[in-house]
Amino acid sequence: MSIAELRRVTSPRTQGTARSGSRADERDNKAALIFLLPWLVGLLGLTLGPMLVSLYLSFTDYNLLQPAHFTGLDNVVHMVHDARLHQSLKVTFTYVVLGVPLQLAVALGLALLLDRGMRGLAFYRSALYLPSLLGGSVAIAVLWRTIFGDEGLVNDVLGIFGVASRSWVGDPDTALGTVILLHVWTFGSPMVIFLAGLRQIPREYYEAAATDGAGVRRQFQSITLPLLTPMIFFNLVLGIIGAFQSFTQAFVVSGGTGGPTDSTLFYTLYLYQEGFGSFRMGYASALAWLLLIIVAAFTAINFWASKYWVFYDD
Repeated sequence: MSIAELRRVTSPRTQGTARSGSRADERDNKAALIFLLPWLVGLLGLTLGPMLVSLYLSFTDYNLLQPAHFTGLDNVVHMVHDARLHQSLKVTFTYVVLGVPLQLAVALGLALLLDRGMRGLAFYRSALYLPSLLGGSVAIAVLWRTIFGDEGLVNDVLGIFGVASRSWVGDPDTALGTVILLHVWTFGSPMVIFLAGLRQIPREYYEAAATDGAGVRRQFQSITLPLLTPMIFFNLVLGIIGAFQSFTQAFVVSGGTGGPTDSTLFYTLYLYQEGFGSFRMGYASALAWLLLIIVAAFTAINFWASKYWVFYDD
């Protein structure tokens, strides 16, 4: 650098311009912090703060009425010997393992049907998406309990074929199946995502495959399914997380008991019973953290396994 250039850099005018830019940056940073402040308050006060309190309570004996008493790992030991917890895990895992794949299969099948370019596609897409908006509501759960009850619509239809009526929600062998069926019925969200993915697959791929003599089944196996794996993975992760958090359906269908004989005792329902029914909030906090660990483990496994079956068109 020459002496003249050095003087220009160190001149008062240049220094003044730098100071003005620095002040402008400070004003921008302050404005950004002001706009971020509501989110930061929500993060600390409504998310991070309660999580830390819950983590502390998971090591205590707390009943909402008296101060929390630190008990160390007593809640963990109690989990190991808690028969109802084991039953709730069994019910929830069954619900996830059966409900999520069935829901994705139905959603993919309907997406393939809608992708054929039928008339009134916008109407059918909206109509089929509607169950996802209503499926988690109390009203639909009450309706579902009525449909599968002693005098429900299912028994009326089966009676035409001479099948004896029964309470499908009152039988331990079929009660969980009715709740799984309700979960499968809420296929709208994954269906829309699958439909969007199908629309992104170039038609030229199918034309080239047809020219080579590939049939519809072969095209689905070699083109549609591999290129749709990112959407399948996305729906699978969200579906598993949502299924583990299911609560309303089991609560309403079973009347809040998880019955009959704990056949619909979902993990979240048992957590609710322990925390707000028996006022064992310390133990309920420990259950909540166990659920977090389980969901995180399933999510991590899915991400790890995705490198073997998810293909990105890059």
